[in-house]
Amino acid sequence: MIKSAVLFVLAGLAEIGGGYLVWLWLREQKGLWLGIIGAVILVVYGVIPTLQEYPHFGRVYAAYGGVFIVLSLLWGWFIDKKKPDKYDWAGSCVALIGAAIIIWTPR
Repeated sequence: MIKSAVLFVLAGLAEIGGGYLVWLWLREQKGLWLGIIGAVILVVYGVIPTLQEYPHFGRVYAAYGGVFIVLSLLWGWFIDKKKPDKYDWAGSCVALIGAAIIIWTPR
């Protein structure tokens, strides 16, 4: 279970970080090199979920969605300085509960 959680967090950081660098390149004209680095990180993001032990692609990505929501809010808070409100936290809790049900329910 710990390996699974670590992989979800790594995937989230890679997707958000890579996307953020592409955002900086295209939206804030920060330089092509940021876009290239972002693209490479996004490729790494595509590989990380394949390291999950679960064989079902759809379940892995569905569960990852909940983790992605929380990490996106944290990224926005710490990197963009946009503090999440109580509705952001409530929604992220619901998403995490859904993710836990999808990935860790015995079948």
